[in-house]
Amino acid sequence: MIGLIVRRLVQLPVILLAIYTMTLALAWAVPGSPLDRPEGRRPSAAVREAMQRQYNLDSFARFYVSYLDSASGVRWCRESYTGAAFAAAKRATQAGLPPPTRPFFDLGPSLQYSDRRVNEIIGSALPVSMTLGAAAMLIATVLGVCAGVIAALRPRSALDSATLGLALVGVSVPSFVTGTALVLAFGVWLAWLPVGGWGTPMHLVLPAFTLSLPFAAYIARLTRMGMIEQLQSDYARTARAKGLPERTVVLRHALRNAILPVVSYVGPATAYAMTGSFVVERIFQVPGMGEHFVNAVLNKDLFLIIGTVLSFGAMLIVFNAAVDVAYRWIDPRIE
Repeated sequence: MIGLIVRRLVQLPVILLAIYTMTLALAWAVPGSPLDRPEGRRPSAAVREAMQRQYNLDSFARFYVSYLDSASGVRWCRESYTGAAFAAAKRATQAGLPPPTRPFFDLGPSLQYSDRRVNEIIGSALPVSMTLGAAAMLIATVLGVCAGVIAALRPRSALDSATLGLALVGVSVPSFVTGTALVLAFGVWLAWLPVGGWGTPMHLVLPAFTLSLPFAAYIARLTRMGMIEQLQSDYARTARAKGLPERTVVLRHALRNAILPVVSYVGPATAYAMTGSFVVERIFQVPGMGEHFVNAVLNKDLFLIIGTVLSFGAMLIVFNAAVDVAYRWIDPRIE
């Protein structure tokens, strides 16, 4: 178990480096400059040239190296070791200014939001998206597993057909349709829940339920298939022959093995849900990661694009590692 965790931690920077390289190459290939603005006052040619040199936007190689230097923590370590950070803080104090602070993983300034850095944007938006995603996956897991077990106990029955039908609807109906229907039903007509915003647990209910439905439908189908297979296995028949009650056979024996495909799916699905869904966040006015990422792509904000993609990649790697650990815990026979 410890060796598995160590291997995943060693692989993490290598995979993130590959993600960074591909993301920057694709974003750099998009036509246009992040300094161009279709609205508002445009900087002069001299100012644009100075800003390009300042942010290394005139050279792919220099931008690649400089961003990797700051985002990986190498610059922080170098400045701390050489005393450059202490000297800068001393100069700021003598000038009556607050000492500059640089985070260990510095993701750079945002070219879209003035006077804001990518670390600040992600630091404020990521907890919101993570809270929404965690709540959605909790709802999806509970609903999906319960529905899958109930359907598997009566295969090819009316209850099984109804469960599969609801799962098909959950997978097929887009989130903006589900979200709009829930807003109209529970926010406008019944006025039980707020239709948008963020800040209280009540604001979490509608977006979390909307985001959870496609995941719940897929989990229900995985659980049903796994439970049907396990309930017809030899060890399940042996457990019944020993006189064990059906509840024990289902919950303690069959479900433990049937849940393995669900665990494999929940890992990356949780990472996807926690990074936010732009559609759900836009419908319910949730200040999460989705809106920042889309705006960064539209404005070619390289720093914010790379920062959000690296955040998503890191979460995906961590949750996949958690799935491997959970596999070992659920079934020690798995290598």
